[in-house]
Amino acid sequence: MDWKSRIFRNHNTADFLSLALDIFRFQAENNPVYHEYIQHLNIDIQEVDSLEKIPFIPIQLFKSHTVQCEPCNAEAIYSSSGTGGQTSKHIVHDLSIYQESFLKGFERFYGNISDYTILALLPSYLERSGSSLIYMCEELIKRSRKEESGFYLNEHQALFDILHRLESQNRKTLLIGVSFGLLDFVEAFPILLKNTIVMETGGMKGRRKELVREELHQILREGFQIENIHSEYGMTELLSQAYSSGNGVFKCPPWMKIMLRDTNDPLSFNNKSGGLNVIDLANVYSCSFIATQDLARMHSKASFEVIGRFDDSDVRGCNLMIV
Repeated sequence: MDWKSRIFRNHNTADFLSLALDIFRFQAENNPVYHEYIQHLNIDIQEVDSLEKIPFIPIQLFKSHTVQCEPCNAEAIYSSSGTGGQTSKHIVHDLSIYQESFLKGFERFYGNISDYTILALLPSYLERSGSSLIYMCEELIKRSRKEESGFYLNEHQALFDILHRLESQNRKTLLIGVSFGLLDFVEAFPILLKNTIVMETGGMKGRRKELVREELHQILREGFQIENIHSEYGMTELLSQAYSSGNGVFKCPPWMKIMLRDTNDPLSFNNKSGGLNVIDLANVYSCSFIATQDLARMHSKASFEVIGRFDDSDVRGCNLMIV
């Protein structure tokens, strides 16, 4: 089946449900780990006829199992950064689907990539291999077609000089960085930005004390003298990203949807706050239905805010499969 042509379109509610159910049945039959998880829950695949009835696989299983549909020819294997524990692995069968997802997603929220100079301050990711974020930024840098676009490890002076030059030329710029990298930079080189979007990808990666989003964004806003800090919500186990243009409120592309599970009953849902479940239709060859360890609050049917994380809590059925 030509999944790609069906995934990347502006779905109405009925279209999204139809495709999600088709992908669910495909994965339930062809993904051994997902199939086993469904069996542990005693769910009859034929009775699943709504998004609420689809079982979401605990994200922890990406650490202990190979979550993929068979047969699978791995074009890439991405791994999470981790801070001492076991890392997640995401096997990508078709890189072109990932490319189309992040390119169409970016352009949906920010316009043509070639309008921007892309500066990536991602030291923790550059220091290891297997990062899906690095792959995404490599493609954005390439497609920006700007000679100044590129990665920065700890070259803060060089980054400051380029930002200063781009600002003086009124050039549209995207500075995307891991939280601790942006903090380290702006503390040493505060700068007034008028034409630059600053986007944090989250996480201190064990380098600095974790800060709540409000505190992090306040420090960055003051250091860069800008009104809003943008954010990207993505992870190793996903092939799509949600974006926030300020205040930590994210919006998804049409092929990605958020559902909130009850914190006491992971198989029940509510529309206010709870555990964050993600439907990522681009994950067609691994698993499109993932129960993350994030806690979230819904702002509308199309936007959400991450408000915290579960503390090593198990999702029903997960402990039956982790040895």
